[in-house]
Amino acid sequence: MSGAVQEEQIMDAFFGAPGPDLDIVAKARALQPLIREFAQQGEDDRRVAEEVITAMKEAGLLHISVPRRWSGFGANFRTFIDTVAEVARADGATGWVSALLNSSTWFVALFSDQAQEDVFGANPRACVSAVLSPGGPFVQASSTKKVERVDGGIRVTGQWGYSSGSLHADWAIVPVRTGEDEHGLPVNSLVLIPSSDLTIQDTWHVAGMRATGSNTVVAEDVFIPDHRIELIGDLAAEKYGREWAEEDNYHASFVPVAEIILSSAQIGMARAALDLTRGFGAEKPVTYTVFKHAKESTVHQIELAKAQSEVDQAHLLAARSCAAIDRAARDRRTMTIEERARTRMDNGQAARLCRRAINRCLSINGAFSFALVNPLQQIWRNSETASRHALVFPEMGAEVYGKVLFGIEDPVQPF
Repeated sequence: MSGAVQEEQIMDAFFGAPGPDLDIVAKARALQPLIREFAQQGEDDRRVAEEVITAMKEAGLLHISVPRRWSGFGANFRTFIDTVAEVARADGATGWVSALLNSSTWFVALFSDQAQEDVFGANPRACVSAVLSPGGPFVQASSTKKVERVDGGIRVTGQWGYSSGSLHADWAIVPVRTGEDEHGLPVNSLVLIPSSDLTIQDTWHVAGMRATGSNTVVAEDVFIPDHRIELIGDLAAEKYGREWAEEDNYHASFVPVAEIILSSAQIGMARAALDLTRGFGAEKPVTYTVFKHAKESTVHQIELAKAQSEVDQAHLLAARSCAAIDRAARDRRTMTIEERARTRMDNGQAARLCRRAINRCLSINGAFSFALVNPLQQIWRNSETASRHALVFPEMGAEVYGKVLFGIEDPVQPF
């Protein structure tokens, strides 16, 4: 029995939930040489190379948790994060796109059966991008952006930024304001729009995660039928539009999934930084010391051990959250408030630990870490950018979790 398999079995027993499907994880590992080959092209073109997207589609790696009913793997979310981590180990931006396209495409399984048929019926390999936040430069009732109720649905004009993977998506999920509650506060919904009804504005000019192509999608007076509209509040409360729900992933919790999948690319990038540090970084001399090789320095040994431990801790936190999600889905129950809040906390902590580990690796490797020919600088830029995602912010996760632990009935986010 290999050490990796034995470790997974121990973790499975500890968490009390099924571990990853190692065959699916192996598919991602097999694509790492191709992903690395096109990583710089993706950075230069500000989009993942089509050769890589095609290979991942053919391997089923953009439909990891999509139900088997629609020709996906139907894999649990532990498999999801471990598979995406292997993609990100080869290239962080490709891993991020993989995470976002996989999760957004899974979101469709929570929409009505007719919406699922619209997306997957004609194209079982359809991919979906998503923007979830109803704030910022999104659809508002104004002279240039509007939502109009018409027979059988709504007509929408608007724009939505940070749509990762939109350059490779067949559909988009975006938030729109569809009404007001009894207090006059906005009621927001997520809607499904075919990419053929959208245009993309090239707005993604950034220092890190350049290849994610997280551009702005634009709708001009687009009709959206009612069966492709889901209230965000209902999704957060696990009141899903789907009727057929014979597979576990039809019961997974929307908000915790949207959160924890963001850790997967961070874990992969941190492992890549460790790989480089244990490789060429181990042999470099330590300038102004007697050490001809960094691996001989006690200081460098200790820092590497700390970095490895931090990445291991990040993986354990993410795996624990996935175990909670997968157990609840298997048992057909709603996750508790505390489980949901802890997932938000775990996600932020995992990102913080990975970022810290990557920075340790930079210090071990010295100033050469920032040379453009060194992959470490790209890992660093990608991690520093991705770890600032709003759902990753560690301090906010701590506030969410702390309020719940104290029993305060004024949550920071909807559950």
